[in-house]
Amino acid sequence: MSLPHCCRKLLLPCLLAGLFFSFDSAAQAAADASRHDFDQAFEQTFERYQLPGLAVAVIQDDQVIYQRTAGERVAGSGEKIDADTLFKIASNSKAMTTGVLARLVDAGKLRWDDPVTRYLPQFRMHDPWVTRNMQVRDLLLHNSGLGLGAGDLMLWPEPNDFSRADIIAGLAHLRPTHSFRSHYAYDNLLYVVAGEVAAAAAGKPYDQLVREQLFEPLAMDRCQVGRWNQRQVGNVAQPHARTATGNRVVREDEETVPDTTSMAAGGIRCSLNDMVKWLRMWLDPQRQPAWISDEQRRAVWTAHMPMPVSARMREWDNSHFSAYGYGWRLSDMDGVWKVAHTGTLSGMYSSVILLPDKQVGIVILINGEGEAARTALGEVLAKHFTAPQDARGVDDYAQLLDVEAQQDAQHAPLPDTSARQTASATDMQSRLGVYRDPWFGQVSVCGDNGQVYWSAQRSPRLRGRIMQVGQRQRIDWDDDSVDAEAWLVFEDAAADGVPRMRMSAVDPDADFSYDYQDLDFKRVDACPPR
Repeated sequence: MSLPHCCRKLLLPCLLAGLFFSFDSAAQAAADASRHDFDQAFEQTFERYQLPGLAVAVIQDDQVIYQRTAGERVAGSGEKIDADTLFKIASNSKAMTTGVLARLVDAGKLRWDDPVTRYLPQFRMHDPWVTRNMQVRDLLLHNSGLGLGAGDLMLWPEPNDFSRADIIAGLAHLRPTHSFRSHYAYDNLLYVVAGEVAAAAAGKPYDQLVREQLFEPLAMDRCQVGRWNQRQVGNVAQPHARTATGNRVVREDEETVPDTTSMAAGGIRCSLNDMVKWLRMWLDPQRQPAWISDEQRRAVWTAHMPMPVSARMREWDNSHFSAYGYGWRLSDMDGVWKVAHTGTLSGMYSSVILLPDKQVGIVILINGEGEAARTALGEVLAKHFTAPQDARGVDDYAQLLDVEAQQDAQHAPLPDTSARQTASATDMQSRLGVYRDPWFGQVSVCGDNGQVYWSAQRSPRLRGRIMQVGQRQRIDWDDDSVDAEAWLVFEDAAADGVPRMRMSAVDPDADFSYDYQDLDFKRVDACPPR
């Protein structure tokens, strides 16, 4: 039996309407399930790690499919974090520096293989051959031959009075640990140099260049670089340390935020909304087709320097390769191409994860002690797209991180310094004096009311009392935000007749930016009379 013609005309639209309704319902159900998973991961992270503040966004197919904030700009203040709150993005600033350089390449103002000395004639590395052959691209790849974090004590802890000119002058005194271009070792100083190369090529200061070439065309309206007024800008998250009584602000901003030396390496601040704009530009070339050419997009995301594949990457993500591009880390995660970077400063953590082939972007901003939180949350959010069958949550990855930390502690236990006593000026009389390192400058090891203090002339937070631990001396820093105690080793006069002092971290796993091992002090004077 056939339907009448009029009924057949009505049947097809009804079937199509039902089909579209089914598709819409399935898509909505999938979106609801994703949001539930993201909410669960967000809440587990915020609660487990007792964070002062957290801001997260997830982008897919050029749409923000998830965005959430929680916590306070200053713990206990009642000032809520929102999507416009400014965070220190730390080393995620590096990709912004390389983005500006890429635009200068597009504009014909420099080339990646230009020698650095073309723009900075005063630039010197320890080896003259390396000086001559260091190209602009080498500044971005952590392949200089310098050790991990070499010279970072000229950048942190802030504030200090090292300038970018001091950074460039100090590089000549930092001895390499490997040959040029043979080995990956993360550094920050050469990104400071890269910012100065950009400024020289463009004929204007780095901060002005970033505003004109990046913030303005991409409408990243809240981002800040260089000198700015915190009260005028408003809505600024402060870094925190976790204490026995809760989160406490450390290194709080003054009303005027200074033009920090580390801008190009890690000194930019942005909001969650700003970072969403940044990620969308990279994921969708048509969003801002004039901002950077396809050729330079490829250059920035090309694997220029091999990096080690860690045990965690192999076990968690089945990763097979890892490399550094220009300001980005490149790897594979569950067979999916991953472009990412993290940012770490005392009391501030950030993470950017891009999965370009899936048109996915993730940004995480934290204003507290959040290394493990960032790792666990980033893993769960990325796995949602690279391995959706993986049911592990934040708590599962947190437990794996706890096991890693326990194993590390067993493998390299911290020395017991609990029996330390204040060193006396009388007992240390032969070691007292003013010492000088060629790149870090002068420090004093001098008596004060019978005790002995180590004090850096150019880095005021690095001041502490010398303690005796058996036959060894260590420094207990006055400022508890300086979280890497140091051993002191005094050496009697060598062939040149000058006593020396060297340093090393008490904790071998301390943040690599406390590069005490790169210091080589010679005594240059007696302590001034008191």
